[in-house]
Amino acid sequence: MITFEGAQVYLPNEIAETTVAVSNGQIVEIGGPAQGEVIDARGLILAPALVDVHGDAFERQLMPRPGVYFPTETALIDTDRQLATNGIATAYHAITLGWEPGLRDVARGRDLMQAMVDLAPRLTVENRVQLRWETFAFEALDVIKWALGGPLLPSVAFNDHTSMTMRAYDVQIQDRAFELSPDFSIASLDDDRMKKRTASKAHRAGLSEQDYIALLARVWDRRAKVPAAIAEVAQMARAAGAPMLSHDDTRAETRAYFRDLGAGVAEFPMVMEAAEAARAGGDPIIFGAPNAARGGSHIGSLGAGDMVEAGLCDALASDYFYPAMLAAIARLDAERRADRLALWSLISAGPARAMNLDDRGEISVGKRADLVLVDWPDGSAPAVQGTWVAGRCSYRGMPAG
Repeated sequence: MITFEGAQVYLPNEIAETTVAVSNGQIVEIGGPAQGEVIDARGLILAPALVDVHGDAFERQLMPRPGVYFPTETALIDTDRQLATNGIATAYHAITLGWEPGLRDVARGRDLMQAMVDLAPRLTVENRVQLRWETFAFEALDVIKWALGGPLLPSVAFNDHTSMTMRAYDVQIQDRAFELSPDFSIASLDDDRMKKRTASKAHRAGLSEQDYIALLARVWDRRAKVPAAIAEVAQMARAAGAPMLSHDDTRAETRAYFRDLGAGVAEFPMVMEAAEAARAGGDPIIFGAPNAARGGSHIGSLGAGDMVEAGLCDALASDYFYPAMLAAIARLDAERRADRLALWSLISAGPARAMNLDDRGEISVGKRADLVLVDWPDGSAPAVQGTWVAGRCSYRGMPAG
């Protein structure tokens, strides 16, 4: 048994200085006498550990420079340790299953997931997967079926960056229509502006601009078959009990379409219409923590801080930078967007609920002992001093002072 003593504890409905006892991976008592190993947490915060529903920062460990790949095991072990040091006890790695070669190739995604399974006994936090499926990537269907039947307990996110790339040149990303609508306006592939639009994607895929656009043209020819593929993946996910998310919605119609398929979570809605449609439908809404930490979206979409204040955000995800989750809470707290407990729920209870993880996300008797000790002096950035996953210490960082 372990007892945390002297901390300011973030309970579901209050912040209180109390004891929290942990045994056999669960929280067994709050407010009782110290028993077993006692952890002196005076001057620190004891809070529910973080749940990250969408993070792809692991790609920097896999490919730290463009075209330079590192061994997968090395990259995963380093990623796992980064998660622990940032207080993240449950992480959904957003593994893109797309039609591009290179970093986001389907075969590479499967190899990465297999490595996660093989490495599981050596990892310190709970590493799960978000199957970040590009809806034009029909070559991913077998891998999705394999992953849904395996031990990584994935979620499924429906992404359509193909249509986003193919939108008319005079249409901003946030203004595009529902991707499967007959009213969706389409850009010409022969226009020089397409080279500019796809240059970074071609670089990531290891292709010339010309070859990338030729590949895009072949993939775009699949468009008529995309709805049937989406329906097939949704059916597989429902059968597996996997949470499903739509990504970058710009229309109420988009949210309604995916909700009807069982995708009950709105991930990164780009405009107010989509966010309000999600709220009206009772769908959890996820925004990126970097958006909140930086004070706005880097691509001109909705500001996460504004959405928190408006009651239109239930969870913040690390997106592309693991430290952003705590940094976001610190900024939102400084801006008085909501009270501390409400803000902390955006990185713990909120994402846990969105992923149907009823056993974690709050400090209550009977919940899994996923806990984080945080040093957060007034006016300073919070820093993690310890992370426990199911009662097991995955990280302990004692400052030099």
